[in-house]
Amino acid sequence: MNRAVCLNDIEPGQSAVVKQLLSDGSIRRRLLDIGLVEGTLVECIGRSPGGDPSAYLIRGAVIAIRSEDSTRVMIREMR
Repeated sequence: MNRAVCLNDIEPGQSAVVKQLLSDGSIRRRLLDIGLVEGTLVECIGRSPGGDPSAYLIRGAVIAIRSEDSTRVMIREMR
């Protein structure tokens, strides 16, 4: 399936490719710095017990991203 969704929509074990960042300001810079650029493969590897933040494997590093920020990262689901 190749529909556009946000990073927060994928479940643990699913992978996706970054399509676009809708963030601006300092959070956009941080997301770019950790490698969330167009074409990057991202895998959700888990969620905290409360559901926020979620852990993602991005370019070999595990990064926790809050739901508030991951909803601004548009992706193409890979499944």
